[in-house]
Amino acid sequence: MSLASQTLVDRHRLADHTADRRMLLLAGMALVVGTGGALGAWMLIKLIALATNLFWFGRLSAEDAVITDASVGVLVVAIPIIGSVIVGLMARFGSEKIRGHGIPEAIETILFGESRLSLKVAILKPLSSAISIGSGGPFGAEGPIIMTGGAIGSLFAQCCHLSAAERKTLLVAARLPA
Repeated sequence: MSLASQTLVDRHRLADHTADRRMLLLAGMALVVGTGGALGAWMLIKLIALATNLFWFGRLSAEDAVITDASVGVLVVAIPIIGSVIVGLMARFGSEKIRGHGIPEAIETILFGESRLSLKVAILKPLSSAISIGSGGPFGAEGPIIMTGGAIGSLFAQCCHLSAAERKTLLVAARLPA
């Protein structure tokens, strides 16, 4: 086999394992967006702690708090209702897309929404989740963290005018911290 045909065979064999500039750029963007997703997750946890402290202890603090330590008496029934009313008003007058736990909505965005999330949802979803969880709602932070990270990845990809497939890559990269 000649050297030219051997080089052609090697190129064909390695075709799936070579990286072009666009892929390397996308990998760098994924690293940045993943870091942004981790920071977004940390900020959401702090926002939940702030909401918990405001609702249950009446103090402005982002330190971790446990609601079983609160002595609110009969308000123990009213606080989750107040939180639910606030979130309901946010959904009614802000955006319907803040409803739900986050994970099904995230999958729907990837499959049907071309991996596009709006800035309004990116702001309202973490805020409504923090209010809901902080006021004693029966939810966990994982779904909202995934949705928040996805919003960061989607907004970054939209600013860079990436294709739908590239947006999907960044959307997933930003959700990995959850």
